[in-house]
Amino acid sequence: MASLRDCRAALVELGARLSGADDRLRKQVQDRSVSCRITDLDVTFRGRLSDAGLTDITEAITGGPAQISLSMSSDDLVDLVGGRLGFASAWATGRIKLDASLRDLLKLRSLLG
Repeated sequence: MASLRDCRAALVELGARLSGADDRLRKQVQDRSVSCRITDLDVTFRGRLSDAGLTDITEAITGGPAQISLSMSSDDLVDLVGGRLGFASAWATGRIKLDASLRDLLKLRSLLG
């Protein structure tokens, strides 16, 4: 099981990677609130997804619903960001749960590969 520190680092790395995506992809991303529930650590991170990447990452105790909500284990988050787990296959097999509009799902899938 990955630690809380590992998960935070993975999200920061993901934010940096998204901010470095090509301009065409970044311009497709509209400003969206994001939550990422880490099931085995019983913690939720919140942030903003925009053309600047994933920003304002905080550990959330409470908060309203996010426009894009993800739920996964700590190991799956670290493996997803590290390139050892594909987003589409993890989502299709239920390792990653996603609550988002179809449009947001397609954009997220293109950003995460």
